[in-house]
Amino acid sequence: MGDCGCEKAKKDLEEYLHNELCSEEAADIREHMENCPDCADEHRVGVVLTEAVKRACEETAPEDLKQEVLIKLRSMQKH
Repeated sequence: MGDCGCEKAKKDLEEYLHNELCSEEAADIREHMENCPDCADEHRVGVVLTEAVKRACEETAPEDLKQEVLIKLRSMQKH
């Protein structure tokens, strides 16, 4: 990485978190985070948020809430 690497690491962090970078780019970001506490902290926050969203998506809404939402949506469509 040319400069200190923070700009590129932060720009590509989302893709890094989702394993969407080629191995060379991922290695560059991993190496940068080993030497940059600020970017490593951002990565940790990203991991926590990603895991929280993943857990939230696995839960299902209670049946009565689903029915209430459907009734509301249907009433909105009629108007």
